[in-house]
Amino acid sequence: MADKIIFTGTTHVKGGAEGYARSTNGILDLALPQPHPAAENLFAAAWSACFIGAVELAAGQRKIKLPASPEADTTIEVLMNDGGFFLRARLDVQVLGIDPVTARELIDTAHKICPYSKAVEGNIDIELNLV
Repeated sequence: MADKIIFTGTTHVKGGAEGYARSTNGILDLALPQPHPAAENLFAAAWSACFIGAVELAAGQRKIKLPASPEADTTIEVLMNDGGFFLRARLDVQVLGIDPVTARELIDTAHKICPYSKAVEGNIDIELNLV
């Protein structure tokens, strides 16, 4: 069976003092005069948005009605050592109105569902917190 495309995002980015990022669908249009921290903020926003959807999907799979939409604060850090640059991430996830054990299970399942989590798993340090 061929892969089925669910979503596609295409963004054009220009560097330099007049830099910008614009998505082809018009949803994103940002000035990017500096590449950092813009790249880290964009990655954090994209990962958070995907992760929230994965939490909702995990809840739906378990027939759990979420009383409130999940929320996430995601921090992406660029670090440097003798080997070069690398990333580290922390996701602080809120799943309000659900007991902490179930909420933790949902975010752990979401981490296995989310394509962004899959893409970085084993490649960067990830701290996944229920807050």
